[in-house]
Amino acid sequence: MIYRITGFLLLIETAMLLCCGGVSLLYHEDDLISFLQSASLTALMGVVLLFIGRGAEKQLGRRDGYVIVTVAWLAFSLFGMLPFYLSGYIPSITNAFFETMSGFSSTGATILNDIEKLPHGLLFWRSMTQWIGGLGIVFFTIAVLPIFGVGGIQVFAAEASGPTHDKVHPRIGITAKWIWGIYAGLTGTLIILLMFGGMNIFDSICHAFATTSTGGFSTKQASIEYYHSPYIEYVISIFMFISGINFTLLLLFVNGKLKKFVHDAELKWYFWSVTGFTIVIAAILYYNSSMGVEEAFRKSLFQVASLHTSTGFATADYMTWPAITWGMLTVIMIMGACAGSTTGGIKSIRLVILAKVSRNEFKHIIHPNAVLPVRVNKQVISPSIRSTVLAFTFLYTVLIIAGTLAMLGLGVGLTESLGCTISSLGNMGPGLGLCGPAYSWNELPDAAKWLMSFFMLLGRLELFTVLLLFSSDFWKKN
Repeated sequence: MIYRITGFLLLIETAMLLCCGGVSLLYHEDDLISFLQSASLTALMGVVLLFIGRGAEKQLGRRDGYVIVTVAWLAFSLFGMLPFYLSGYIPSITNAFFETMSGFSSTGATILNDIEKLPHGLLFWRSMTQWIGGLGIVFFTIAVLPIFGVGGIQVFAAEASGPTHDKVHPRIGITAKWIWGIYAGLTGTLIILLMFGGMNIFDSICHAFATTSTGGFSTKQASIEYYHSPYIEYVISIFMFISGINFTLLLLFVNGKLKKFVHDAELKWYFWSVTGFTIVIAAILYYNSSMGVEEAFRKSLFQVASLHTSTGFATADYMTWPAITWGMLTVIMIMGACAGSTTGGIKSIRLVILAKVSRNEFKHIIHPNAVLPVRVNKQVISPSIRSTVLAFTFLYTVLIIAGTLAMLGLGVGLTESLGCTISSLGNMGPGLGLCGPAYSWNELPDAAKWLMSFFMLLGRLELFTVLLLFSSDFWKKN
């Protein structure tokens, strides 16, 4: 069954590649042949896997779900890098894989030093990888798993972000379709608004894909700064913020359940975090630069929203801002937005739970015999979920330390090592120092690029999904 589903996924990717080939044909550019070659190879492998998996038992275990998710991301990235490599625009296998993994994991880090040299087909492919990877390749296939006669809950458990997995409909496939509807609706609305702001239709589509997926790939080397448009900056800031909200919560909003939406604890944390950091950084910029009030607020809002939601767009090189803002933006990168969204980072709901657990510990010291449950949205958080949140946060911290040390061992500077590790694990895009928003990651050693690609996968699939595969107990039959 794993072979069959992976083969079916590769046929979906084939259709995506042909779609981008159509863009190349429309613009009469030289990357068309590479898309046709890539689509042929991907389709061939898809058919072979479907053939191997013929007659499979129509059932999936929880373990199968974790394997499918990880294999799907790796397969999509391996075949997705073919257009870059075969076209010769990214002649290194390491760089081609890094760029593709960055896309499908909606990270947005790039090795390209002149993005505008790429033909339209490859630029569209970069944006499409983020749009498909943002909400989840596998979350998409949950809606089509009934074709194989199997359920999607195991896959959903492995792919969905956050400590809890919300279902707003008893059938997970129906939930997936509704959420994909909202995702597509946000994208379509943003395309229209960006066109009103003066972007051409191609750039509008690509930037809408990168915004709603919180990916951050731009068609311009200077990112959003290229347009010098306050209107575009505000519109993208708003849509980045919306894309950082839990999609099941957005579904409640669409269905008119405003009370649940407004009073959600995670949304409140996320909103006030964005608001607080924006005001403080804007004040620092106003008093330490030549920016006026409006410009300081706009630049601050955009960069806070961009890094809080792990999008990674830029309207300024924040490495030229006062050093205290670097620290604040790094904290924002680690925090992330809401669970159940397309974003990276630790996620706001985990921080809410950790804050409440910490508060209860203070109360326990004063009242040792008190029974103090942790409640979020009037629901008691079970000890198992609290344990998972603590384990995730500990593991996240350990991985940042380990990744930074490994990068230092590969000869990368301290600032860049820390920034790249936090950025990759949190699927942010820009890092710090020479890997900041004004630079590409091309100068990193190849070994560092492979390591950061692995960290992107880890972050996108919430650590445990991938790391479980390295556990001997996971592979035992019982």
